[in-house]
Amino acid sequence: MAKVKQVGLLAAGCQPWNKDVCAASGDRFAYCATLAIYIYQLDQQYNEFKLRSIMSEHKKTITAISWCPDNPDLFASASADNLLIVWNVAEQKAVARLDNTKGVPTSVSWCWNSTDGVAFVSQRGPLYIWVYGGPDRGVTVHKEAHSFLSDICLFRWHPTKKGKLVFGHTDGSLSIFQPGSKSQKHVLRPESLEGTDEEDPVSALEWDLLSTDYLLVSNLHNGIRLVDSAALACITSFCFPSAAASVQCLAWVPSAPGMFITGDSQVGVLRVWNVSRSTPLDSFKLKKTGFHALHVLNSPLAKKAQSSCSPSKSQHTSSTSEAVPPPTLSQNRSFSLPPGHAVCCFMDGGVGLYDMGAKKWDFLRDLGHVETIFDCKFKPDDPNLLATASFDGTIKIWDTNTLTAVYTSPGNEGVVYSLSWAPGDLNCIAGATSRNGAFIWDVRKGKIITRFNEHGKNGIFCISWSHKDSKRIATCSGDGFWDMIATGCEDKNVRVYYLATSSDQPLKVFTGHLAKVFHVRWSPLREGILCSGSDDGTVRIWDYTQDACINVLSGHTAPVRGLMWNTEVPYLLISGSWDYTIRVWDTRDGTCLDTVYDHGADVYGLTCHQSRPFTMASCSRDSTVRLWSLTPLISPLLLNILTDQPWEKIIGNTDTAMVPGSLPLLCGKVSRDIKQELDKLTLDIRAKKLRWFSECFLPPGGSNNLWDLVSVINGQDDSLLPASYSKGVMHMKHLLKFKTSEAQELTIVKMSKFGGGIGAPSKEERLKEAADIHLRLGQIQRYCELMVELGQWEKALAVAPAVSMKYWKKLMQRRADQLIAEDNDDTIPYCIATGDIKKLVTFFTGRGQLLEALIIAQGACEGNIRAPQSSAVNHTTNDVDNRQQYQSLLQKVCKELAEWYFQDGCSVLAACCHLAVDNIKLAMSSLIRGNELELAACVGIVLGEVANQSTAYCLELLARKYMTTPTWELSADLLRMIPDNHILLAKLCAFYPGNAAEINQLHERCGLPSLEECKALAEASMCEGDLFSAVKFHLLSPEPENALRIGIDHVKEQLTGSDWTVDSVQPMLDLMSYIRTDRLIMAKLTEARSELLILHGYIGGLLAIRRQYSSIVPALYEYTSQLLKRRDVCVPLKIEQLTVELDAWRACTQSNSNPPSESQREEFSGLERRIQPTDSAALVLCGADYVTGSNLPSHSDVQLSCFTGQRIQGPVFLLEDGKSAISLNDALMWAKVNPFSPLGTGLRINPF
Repeated sequence: MAKVKQVGLLAAGCQPWNKDVCAASGDRFAYCATLAIYIYQLDQQYNEFKLRSIMSEHKKTITAISWCPDNPDLFASASADNLLIVWNVAEQKAVARLDNTKGVPTSVSWCWNSTDGVAFVSQRGPLYIWVYGGPDRGVTVHKEAHSFLSDICLFRWHPTKKGKLVFGHTDGSLSIFQPGSKSQKHVLRPESLEGTDEEDPVSALEWDLLSTDYLLVSNLHNGIRLVDSAALACITSFCFPSAAASVQCLAWVPSAPGMFITGDSQVGVLRVWNVSRSTPLDSFKLKKTGFHALHVLNSPLAKKAQSSCSPSKSQHTSSTSEAVPPPTLSQNRSFSLPPGHAVCCFMDGGVGLYDMGAKKWDFLRDLGHVETIFDCKFKPDDPNLLATASFDGTIKIWDTNTLTAVYTSPGNEGVVYSLSWAPGDLNCIAGATSRNGAFIWDVRKGKIITRFNEHGKNGIFCISWSHKDSKRIATCSGDGFWDMIATGCEDKNVRVYYLATSSDQPLKVFTGHLAKVFHVRWSPLREGILCSGSDDGTVRIWDYTQDACINVLSGHTAPVRGLMWNTEVPYLLISGSWDYTIRVWDTRDGTCLDTVYDHGADVYGLTCHQSRPFTMASCSRDSTVRLWSLTPLISPLLLNILTDQPWEKIIGNTDTAMVPGSLPLLCGKVSRDIKQELDKLTLDIRAKKLRWFSECFLPPGGSNNLWDLVSVINGQDDSLLPASYSKGVMHMKHLLKFKTSEAQELTIVKMSKFGGGIGAPSKEERLKEAADIHLRLGQIQRYCELMVELGQWEKALAVAPAVSMKYWKKLMQRRADQLIAEDNDDTIPYCIATGDIKKLVTFFTGRGQLLEALIIAQGACEGNIRAPQSSAVNHTTNDVDNRQQYQSLLQKVCKELAEWYFQDGCSVLAACCHLAVDNIKLAMSSLIRGNELELAACVGIVLGEVANQSTAYCLELLARKYMTTPTWELSADLLRMIPDNHILLAKLCAFYPGNAAEINQLHERCGLPSLEECKALAEASMCEGDLFSAVKFHLLSPEPENALRIGIDHVKEQLTGSDWTVDSVQPMLDLMSYIRTDRLIMAKLTEARSELLILHGYIGGLLAIRRQYSSIVPALYEYTSQLLKRRDVCVPLKIEQLTVELDAWRACTQSNSNPPSESQREEFSGLERRIQPTDSAALVLCGADYVTGSNLPSHSDVQLSCFTGQRIQGPVFLLEDGKSAISLNDALMWAKVNPFSPLGTGLRINPF
């Protein structure tokens, strides 16, 4: 199983070079970075777009994409390496490739007459048509579309007029072809260009959907025209308010006939037009940077908040919608903004989905890199800020908690190869470029403050700011250590220089690499040890003190680029390569511990923050940054802390840690600092120890937030909470307090005098945000006053009666002094004023705005929001009833918010939501379902008795994880922490595979009788009729196989009766599953083994139904049926009965069009009786497992599930044959209900 876990992905932005780089179809949209296509899909449940897949097989810049109009699963892409690919989005794979397009395709489009034909064109043509399927497959040339006199920018088939197409050229002209008519080449140039040689490229071209001949065309400098392609005449020239405005892209709005939108090239202004007017109806600035591409989704997205029946088509054919243009355009009131969503791509790489009717972003992915990312570094004093340097000429800074960009450098630096943060809190970054020397960027001021040009026009590949002396910066391909600097050179050598001398000669020259050395890194923990990565594909470890190469790490199949030593475990080294992989090495013996395949191109930069040494960031030519957790590599360490082992098992010196084969030890500064702080404490030592170490080990994504909530629940003083607490999921008792103070800050705070951040809010925006918070807190009068200050009188008046009728009248008088300019369709103030909380919460949850719903519900619970009282009746009783209603509403909203986080792969934040309303059981359940077992155990122990049941289950799963060499003792220590642990320790000893002496030693340690004593006890229990004890002692005896016959016969006997339940047979089956593997797979036990596997498969299927593990129920039933077919066994199960049960389960629980039959309902109710827990207090975890990273698409590691035959999204679990794969989520659920492998070998699986 993979030891390195992907926990975060910073997606690339949209490339600004080629025209057709964004497309949409149905509920999906796609855009191109340089080398990969990003596909987002609407999550119907939460009404938001999520990244579903990254397609990357192109090795050079992608030049165009086109979605198939007849099949929403197919699209085509072309690239600069003369390659054309047809992709199937659903299956996430390429279905056809054309390897030689005879030129770089500048534009691609599906053919009007063929669902498997793609047309493409490059430079001056001709137009090629590639049919990739059917009997006529091959490439043909369009009969007329060739021999052009000017390069082609783009072309478009007519959507309804078969075979008609238009080309736009760089000289500003159009070429039009139609079967049966004379072809028209290079016509309709803008008038101002006629008779000149000037070029004004066609920047956008779209056929009118309602006409066979009309066509919208825009030229970069000559604006937009509506032309008649038949009469070859210009019908309308559209005028811009400013001569400086130029159009980069345009799109028709299908839901509003005659309406289209354009995006400006210099500034991100979206303009709305109607063909009947030559001036824009409306324009709004969406971003500071110019547009690059626009695409309108064909059908407006259905909002959950709308009625459950889908809207009829007639609702969408009108161009009128509820939204009203702002007052500056009041003369245009006969036109309204179209109801539609525009995919917007910007010149800075930003991508968003804009709701034009509501005037808001439904989705915005701001400021992604659009080219290779060469370097990444965490900020020295803040582990949540990561800087990246790119080929696109910018450095960007990301918040790793929210995975969003927070700052970007001014750009235009050529290629930025390397970066280095200034020490401490100086907030400056040094960058190294390909041709502009080095520079220092002041992040807060948002500008370059210093430049260094000593290297002339030569590229600088590496830069390093001294953290001992902030006035020193080194630039070279090297790495400094104290006063020594090592360099990797073109001549294949590694040199070490001593900076304190005046000599320019190296102290040492290391030879051995067979190609150029690109990176060198000194070990931060072992003096005199350094590593080097080379184009020969190897990493070499050098000992400066011995003048020798002490290890060669071989495995990469291409040049090595990224190198990183771990700052806590001295032998851990990570390397990244042009073979697209990241490898983790144990440098003690040269073993490769794990290989990560998720990047889709060369891996360049690797980094981690000293205070979070097991969270790594990597960057690549695929334009993504990915975050990884290295904690699984050293997980026994966290367990040693959890089980309160002595310090020497946790922290050590480098000599001890470097002994080959020994368990990992922490040797760095962070662990030593934690120990020193703990040594000072007298109270609460264990809780602090668990918290501090888990925060050090765990990646960003809510663990700090979780621990803050645990402290609140345990009664910690609020004044001790960190400043970051108010930015995360807060406990309900704090939510209103913090939100009120946030609103007050927004009201009084002045605008930041520094730019540089992204979209610094204006005073109006701050006041609006403050007003919104006051409104949600029920502070209505303050809201009204702020609305008046903003000039939004209608909003103020609408809610004023909730304060008092007197106040409302006073506002009406003030209204006379100033007229309102604007009125937005907004239900929120009315709901607040009338106290209709339920409707408002439903409104927010329907739109996927669960955080908003949460604040509203909490405000209601605290009595801040209530209906206006029209009479003086005593409303106390009513208030109490309402308060109870609101409390249950709050719990419900928290649950929904938690599920949203959970389905987004953030189980820790899901747990935070449950803790916020003191639901400890569900919080622990979220962590266990997300397989955050170590964190769950730490949190459970600190929470104490309230979490005992969940903690015990968690410790049991962890003990199963470590039932392997060399961690058996650790497994026993974990089980000893569970109060009633006798049976659990017996299972551990039964499964232990040592010799008799070793087994007896473990028995003694676990308080169990010796092997021989167990044999006698088994016979005695048998005589007493205690079958469970007999099976247990037989398993612990020298002949454990004797247990199987007794146990299996007992279970079979139970199953022949009519009143058995899962809980009556499962304990015995689970106990038998711990028979030693070497005994179970003996030939003489073939029949017993088959029966045991079949019974486990069947009961596992029922347990999966109980736990709602829907994805594995069919697999468990199929597994049981296959074993019944193939093996000669005698069990009271019939294949036909299994089929009936599975069909009944499907009919009654899976959403399908056919309702279940009466017999199916009866069958399923019988199943439900059997799976009902007999002990109502027992812990039952319901809901599928979903580990962190399950929602993150991989570029290159494609595995198909042997359960479904479909591609696995997220982490993969390989079965014992090394070939069969299932998703890690399915493996975890399977192991929790059936410990044996799905391959039927009798081996246990351990995916934990």
